[in-house]
Amino acid sequence: MAKATKKDRLSIVDKATNLYWEKGFHGTSMRNLQDVIDMRPGSIYAAFGSKEGLFKEAIQHYAQQGIDHLNTLKLEKNSPFKGLKAFVESAVIHSQVVAPSGMCMLAKTVSELTEENAELLAEAKSLLNKIEGAFAQALSEAQMTGEIASSKNTKQLASYLQVQVMGLRTYARFNSDKATMKLMLDNVFATIQE
Repeated sequence: MAKATKKDRLSIVDKATNLYWEKGFHGTSMRNLQDVIDMRPGSIYAAFGSKEGLFKEAIQHYAQQGIDHLNTLKLEKNSPFKGLKAFVESAVIHSQVVAPSGMCMLAKTVSELTEENAELLAEAKSLLNKIEGAFAQALSEAQMTGEIASSKNTKQLASYLQVQVMGLRTYARFNSDKATMKLMLDNVFATIQE
């Protein structure tokens, strides 16, 4: 029973994540949530405490999915650098077609929320830092495998990469030419390896 409940909760959070990602926090009404996750408002409040509680769980789920995907790609490519590049390519190019929004859900959240939602804003910022930390970890691993120079500052490179990903995802919303986007990504990773 506990496993089924955990599985059901994950399914609900996954559906809510996609809805929030598409519409944003303020653009998602309780009615939208009720329709998508098939729960009445009272049940949502009982399970998650509030719309904010469900949103917080949704952005945590989104961030963890991203980190898990990055780790999977590092293993599949048998290379931390190639895995990181595949992850970024997926986030920038492929997400424009398959994701609820071409923008990063966390970047979209930081852009949307104000101090009125200080706790959620702080959580989104913290999760962006966590993802940047996962980039730094992959880059440190790439140093150990000789894929990038040991003299490079991986924290600075991770920050640079985070900025590039955010910018390229926004740029891709109005320039959907995959060849152009691929060239830009190649340039970003060439800079990291210089």
